[in-house]
Parts: sequence; C-alpha cells; structure tokens
Amino acid sequence: MEEREFNYINVIPFVDIMLVLLTIVLTTSTFIATGVIPVELPKVAQKNEDTLKTRTIGIDKTGQIHMDGRTVSLEELSALLQNDNREVPVLIRADRALALQGFVDVIDLVKRMGFRKVSLQTEERR
Repeated sequence: MEEREFNYINVIPFVDIMLVLLTIVLTTSTFIATGVIPVELPKVAQKNEDTLKTRTIGIDKTGQIHMDGRTVSLEELSALLQNDNREVPVLIRADRALALQGFVDVIDLVKRMGFRKVSLQTEERR
C-alpha cells in the first residue's frame, strides 16, 4: 500500500476550535460586564473623592439655581465650583418649562470655569 502525499490542509477542525474559543470569550466577557461573576476589587488606602463625585446643579422652572440642597445665585454657584477639580462631571437638571436664558447662563458659567464633562439630564419619551 502506497502512502499518498497531502496536497492541502484541512482547516475545518481549526475553525471549530476557534468558534468554541470565541464563544467562551464572549460568554465570559458578558458575565464580567453585567456583574454576574463576583469580583473583589483591590483596596486602596485613600480614595480620591474628586473622581467619584458628580456635581449636580438643578434649575427649577422659575429660574432658581439649586446646589447641595439650597438655592444659590450665579455668583454663589461660581464660588462653590471654584475649588472643584475641572475633571469632575457636572450634571445639570433643568426644568423643561425653564426659559432658555436661565439654562444658558448656568451652562456658560460652568464652561467658562473650565469644566469639560458637562451633561444635561433628560427623560425618555414614552
């Protein structure tokens, strides 16, 4: 009996193995992203409060500005934000019935102070 020489490589087993590996990676990454797999995070001696807190500014429909549970003016808002890290996210919650100028005044102040992560909280329409 003569042995025949191979003229090709059979890639089907290789493709099967790659598909199984892809399935394992996608399943594992999904569990990690959704928090199903319990992960103990490393501990640090001191946590950086500036990166963890978000500054929230509220503006009601009368144009009054609220921060930290009290009503403030634009000047007081400027003083409150003066010492904050400019990388801290700022969330603006403005009433939809608010006159546009009141919102523009607050967003202009926040942008002039150098905050780069500014967002407006909205609700999804149903």
